[in-house]
Amino acid sequence: MAVVFERPKSLIDVATHYCPGCTHGIVHRLVCEVIDEMGIEGDTIGICPVGCSVMAYDYFGCDMIEAPHGRAPAVATGVKRTNPDKFVFTYQGDGDLAAIGTAETVHVAARGENIVIIFINNTIYGMTGGQMAPTTIPGQVTQTTPYGRDPELAGYPVRVCEMLATLTGTALAQRVSVDTVPHIRETKKAIRKAFENQKEKRGLSIVEVLSTCPTNWGMSPTEAIKRLQDEMIPYYPLGVYKDVTAEGGNK
Repeated sequence: MAVVFERPKSLIDVATHYCPGCTHGIVHRLVCEVIDEMGIEGDTIGICPVGCSVMAYDYFGCDMIEAPHGRAPAVATGVKRTNPDKFVFTYQGDGDLAAIGTAETVHVAARGENIVIIFINNTIYGMTGGQMAPTTIPGQVTQTTPYGRDPELAGYPVRVCEMLATLTGTALAQRVSVDTVPHIRETKKAIRKAFENQKEKRGLSIVEVLSTCPTNWGMSPTEAIKRLQDEMIPYYPLGVYKDVTAEGGNK
């Protein structure tokens, strides 16, 4: 019987620590499918930070390095500059990338470092118990905003793709989602493009994935997907915010 669907070879066959309904597993699979299809598992180095993906090194079959909170882009810069022939990616959440790691994120794009950033945006701090994150939507209830995020007190959310798209060193800034099968397929295409950009030495590629956090949102997995569709996508529109291949080649 022909095999039509199986676990990617670069995705380790173990149970993950993620909560039921969490969409990290979908994104892990997509990254590994791209690695398998490009045949680069032995030439890929991933950087996992502090956050829900803190133990991602147990799930990816390629070499992995643990980075201090927020410093994954800095670690990735060092790894890529000393191993320019390797594929280097970071896998980061919104609290890690857009809060304590804001400076690293901005400057890795400003320098045009030839790496891939997989950015998981679930609008909340997941691992630490559900506090407000830089991406928390106005009105959203969290542990530290029990009456909803008030922009007059906490400011407005950071739209990462829109911000990084303004920087010359960014080759790709695209926001995708994993709420439906068509969106999951689009997410895989974006991840593949990001790795191909690295192969062609085009600069920084960031793929922002809108994701869910049923546990800290206090919702069922089905309710969480609906919230993503009804609240997150309108506030964080999906799409390509910068693509140098569509703008006439390298920066």
